[in-house]
Amino acid sequence: MSAPTTELGFIATERTDTAGRDLAIDSLRGLAILMVIGIHALHQPLDTALARAVDAALRPAVPLFLFASGYLTARTKRVPLAKRLKAVLIPYSIAFAAAYLYMALENPAMDHRPWVALARYGLGYVFVYYYVPVYIGCTLALWLVLQISGRNAPDADGRLCVVLLIAVCFGLAAGAYLDPLLARLGASGDAIEEARLRDLPFWFAFMALGMLVGLTRAERTLAGMMALLGVSVAVAYAIYAAVRIAALGDAAAYDSVALFAYAAPLCALLLALRGESPALAFIGSGSYFIYLWHIFPIMLLRSSEAWQTANPALASLAAYAAAATASIAALLVVRAVLPPRAAQWLGA
Repeated sequence: MSAPTTELGFIATERTDTAGRDLAIDSLRGLAILMVIGIHALHQPLDTALARAVDAALRPAVPLFLFASGYLTARTKRVPLAKRLKAVLIPYSIAFAAAYLYMALENPAMDHRPWVALARYGLGYVFVYYYVPVYIGCTLALWLVLQISGRNAPDADGRLCVVLLIAVCFGLAAGAYLDPLLARLGASGDAIEEARLRDLPFWFAFMALGMLVGLTRAERTLAGMMALLGVSVAVAYAIYAAVRIAALGDAAAYDSVALFAYAAPLCALLLALRGESPALAFIGSGSYFIYLWHIFPIMLLRSSEAWQTANPALASLAAYAAAATASIAALLVVRAVLPPRAAQWLGA
């Protein structure tokens, strides 16, 4: 029996089979996870215009996953919370334990007080795992939106669309004003950055947008507007990259209005293209596994003095090749060797 199409972001709830899945959505996810690896592989700090431009180009990765999750949820109009949380938390807990051990070995002075460890787990504050609490928060928000709109009401779809539009507006407002509010309250720059990483209303705006497209069946309309969408993406990217490079106004990498203006039409364009690639679809179907484990090769390289002092472009390419190759190869091995349930526990 073929695996059903998953409604999750990075997460696949069944052993992957190309039959019975939406290859276009899996291909989109495959592209998105390769973008995620690219972001993390970039040599830090991003102190050149080219590095910031490349980073800016890759930043719609997380919006793409959230958009896809909302779009697929529109097909069923239900959020099976227990199933989704189980699919997220078991692989995350295993990866978190491995990441925590790695961090402890790298830093003998690491703070191991229970409440600190619990905060790290709850906030995804190890390596790059901030997406996990973001996804959980957005999933809970989507469940709440469905409850508010009343799925069984005669005008349920119309009510749901209105609530989702409000959520998008609220998310944009949160992205625009969260950092000045925290700065006014005296928060440090690091605290503000961490808060913006987890700006749930902003991230949920992409999930809401995906569900709006799915509910209104706008795919065909978007397919007839690809030229306009392409121009919109190019212009919006130019603006977002210029904002990042020149530090114009809100130049944050995460929850800025400029990022939304670039990522939203890109999500729509990639959905309209409906590109299907078996290789990308395979990668996309295991994107949660890749997300959880790709960072280990990158962290090993970052701890190397040779990598730190190497040419930034070459170092970034080396980290990207190592992370992509190792994580995709590991996905192949896990699916080939482990029983389906064990593979799911690892996010594969």
